Amino acid sequence: MDSTDVKAASQRAGDHPALETAARIGYAVNGVLHIIIGAIALRLAFGAKGASADQSGALGSMAENPLGLVTLWIAVIAWLGLAVWQVTEAISGGRETSDKVKAVTKAIVYLLLSWTAFRFASGGGSSSKKQSTDFTATLMSKPAGQWLVAAVGLAIIGVGVYHVVKGWRKKFLEDLETHPSEWIVKAGRIGYIAKGIALAIVGGLFVLAAVRHKPSEAQGLDGALRNLLGAPGGPVLLALVALGLIAFGVYSFGRARHADV
Repeated sequence: MDSTDVKAASQRAGDHPALETAARIGYAVNGVLHIIIGAIALRLAFGAKGASADQSGALGSMAENPLGLVTLWIAVIAWLGLAVWQVTEAISGGRETSDKVKAVTKAIVYLLLSWTAFRFASGGGSSSKKQSTDFTATLMSKPAGQWLVAAVGLAIIGVGVYHVVKGWRKKFLEDLETHPSEWIVKAGRIGYIAKGIALAIVGGLFVLAAVRHKPSEAQGLDGALRNLLGAPGGPVLLALVALGLIAFGVYSFGRARHADV
């Protein structure tokens, strides 16, 4: 089978209704995840304690009740479907190398999300904060470890800036095959900007961990939001970012319907 055959087979797989449905459900479940994270962060802004305002906190909350557990198992399949669909896009999509790299990166992200959801659904989930700290400690133990951690931090900041620009310029509309309602567009714009700000803070914590040579400084999204809470006007800032994450979740439901899959 030559490259043309592989590309054609990949395109047929990507266009299969079952895979397209899984991808759309994956976007919808992604919306649920962001709404839960945003709700946890909003409670933090008002002084409440409880779950971590990150992926592990949201997935852990879902695993605590029957409906959430069912949603988790759906997420496992849907995110796996999204990962496979991104692989087909990397093989049969545009000719630009950047598009292929982006598709492969997204495939890895959704594959990791699927695996994480499976761990929580089967009762074996772990804290995102601990994973971030362990990952940072492992990197720092390598030659030029501080530089590696700093590079990871700068890369995450770059992703954050990309999200802010994508939201501000409404470039997320390029991911859709049909134009959504105006309130979905507004939710997407606010959501991408808020998520970008949160990611930039996460990246900043990795850079800080590298500078101080303290793996514990790299605390992931929950640590980023709690650091925001400690800033001047922190509760208001955190509440705004939390509402932005909820807006991103709302946009994800719109994307599930209008996505170009």
